[in-house]
This record gives sequence, structure tokens and C-alpha cells, in this order.
Amino acid sequence: MNRRKFLMGGAIGAALIAMAAATSFGLTTASLAESQPMALPADPEALVAVTAKGEVRFRIEVADEPAERSMGLMFRTDLGDDQGMLFVFDETQPVGFWMKNTPLPLDLLFIGEDGKVRDIQQGVPFSEAVIAADEPVRFVLELKAGTAEKNGIRDGDQLKHRVITKAGAANPG
Repeated sequence: MNRRKFLMGGAIGAALIAMAAATSFGLTTASLAESQPMALPADPEALVAVTAKGEVRFRIEVADEPAERSMGLMFRTDLGDDQGMLFVFDETQPVGFWMKNTPLPLDLLFIGEDGKVRDIQQGVPFSEAVIAADEPVRFVLELKAGTAEKNGIRDGDQLKHRVITKAGAANPG
């Protein structure tokens, strides 16, 4: 009888260990999936910044869904000098960003519904400090750190892209 209890206890213990291992593996797999960078397709149309120096073109990814905006450029380890991500919000509103899980330093350009740059701030890798403009905006463009300064992009400069034009046309006043 004691031997049977011992064997049953051993079988239950082995099953619990197997379940714990499976659960741990599942959590590890989920964590790995969550730590992968999101790859959105490059938009076929370039975003154009009209500056005092002239026009500058960027190849962008458009993050216009909540899950895309939430993930952004997290886990990215490379971003070209002419690449960026345009975050599109449903309406002009106060927005805040952070750099959690973002190893690249970034320029964050806060953009009004009219396409004008309202504020430019720097994102420090992995920082959880909130980065926000002083006023509500409709868009945010993330670029590799130093890109705005290098290209002469300043507050008040105009950004052009079909997504920005469409938003402005939908709310002309």
C-alpha cells in the first residue's frame, strides 16, 4: 500500500513538474514574441518635410491602429536616416510617449492636424519618462535621433503626406 502511494505521489509530482515546464515554456515563448520588433509595410508615398533648407523626404511606416501605436519602434535596433514612423491618432488630442523597450535614441516630432510641427523632443533609449507636447496634436513622427536638426526641421515647418492631408480635409475648421 505504501509503495502504491509512493508511486502515485511520484506520478502526480512528475505531472506537476511537466505542467510547470510547459507553462514556463509558454510564458517564455510569449515573452519572446512580445520582444520582437513590429514591422509595418513602408508606405508607398514619402512624407515630405518643407524646411528653410528645402524639402526632405522620409520613407515611413504608418501606425494608425491602437496596437501599432502601442508597439511603435520598440525593440528596433536600426533605423535609416531617411526612415521613420508616423503615428496617426483619430483626433487632435494630448498624447504621451515613452521609450520603454526602445533601444534607439529618437527625435519625436509632434504635429498638428494642419501638418505643422508643434514641438520636437528627444527620446532617450529605454526611458519610461513621459514625452509629450505642450498642446494637443494629431500626429507624431519618430525619426532617428539628430535627424530633425541635421535636416533643419524646426517648429512650424510643414509636413506633407496623404494621411495628413486627409485628416486636415476631414476637419477643415
